[in-house]
Amino acid sequence: MFTQINSSISRYVNFTPEELEIFNGLLSHKQIAKKTIMLHEGEKCNFEAFVVKGCVRKYYIDKNGFEVILQFAVENSWISDISFSIYEDCVSHVFIETLENCDFLLFSPETKEKLFEQAPRFERAFRILMQRNLAVTQNRLFHSITLTAEQKYDEFLALYPTIPQRVAQHYIASYLGISAEFLSKIRTRKLKSLNF
Repeated sequence: MFTQINSSISRYVNFTPEELEIFNGLLSHKQIAKKTIMLHEGEKCNFEAFVVKGCVRKYYIDKNGFEVILQFAVENSWISDISFSIYEDCVSHVFIETLENCDFLLFSPETKEKLFEQAPRFERAFRILMQRNLAVTQNRLFHSITLTAEQKYDEFLALYPTIPQRVAQHYIASYLGISAEFLSKIRTRKLKSLNF
């Protein structure tokens, strides 16, 4: 059960078997059905979740009532509202929802603190994870301003190659910040160019 998460976290720091055993002992396994909202806007997020299997989205609802997708998380990805780990009294401004039946390994702020106390080198690994997440977010913001819709879609396919077969097209359009109709035109053009 822990092979995926151990492999993922060990990309940043080489852990001893004893350290990984401490880490695994603090994780809880949870299976959550498709279309379950794990976090509502206005709630405090009390988990960080590693996706063993499945697909999840993080989104907010804008002032016009439209859902805006901020992140997809699939196998070997993490999902949470990181504001809880920075501002303990902060409530979430986002929703986290499963798009498929999912298997997760989770921990709470309390178990994460226990992990850092019992195996301090994990603090470095999670700091690197946070830095990588920040870099991805910054890169996405920059590209949302500088790239065309078609370039953003190409980048999306490179980042999430399995998503188009797994989620509805309007979710992808929401992530890209374009209409589903415009995304359909982009996909049609790409298919035609492949056929020549």
